Amino acid sequence: MTEIVQFEEVRWPNVWRVMQPVFKAGETYPYAPEISEAEAHTAWIEIPAATYVAVGSDGAVLGTYYIKANQPGLGGHVCNCGYIVSEAARGGGVASQMCEHSQREALRLGFLAMQYNFVVATNEQAVRLWQKHNFEIIGTLPDAFRHARFGLVDAHIMHKNLKG
Repeated sequence: MTEIVQFEEVRWPNVWRVMQPVFKAGETYPYAPEISEAEAHTAWIEIPAATYVAVGSDGAVLGTYYIKANQPGLGGHVCNCGYIVSEAARGGGVASQMCEHSQREALRLGFLAMQYNFVVATNEQAVRLWQKHNFEIIGTLPDAFRHARFGLVDAHIMHKNLKG
């Protein structure tokens, strides 16, 4: 059983252990592969409106996501989220569960829409998952991501209206 809870600082070391290999791989997030722990903490914990952690029945961190306004002021009703699932938990429905949870939280926090600004096109599993949750590709940025294995690849902008 996976439970999604609000991030607490005591969980940071375990969250960082889940995040670091994803950033280091250079395949799905634009953060520098050598991002420091402090920089990651700022980006994932301090800047967002809220951060959540998916934990297993044994208390292990299975994944994490953040939610924040996509733009300030007059664009602040649209949120942005980032999700990471631990290597051990991939394919087990954790990302889908976090996506559903994030949409409920977005509405609770007053957001009317959700936009993913930079979904790496070669991350086909993520693209399919977000489409399954009714996100649409509303634009594609050509050669926007320097993939560690494939070189320059496209990135998608994906959007979903949350207000019904």
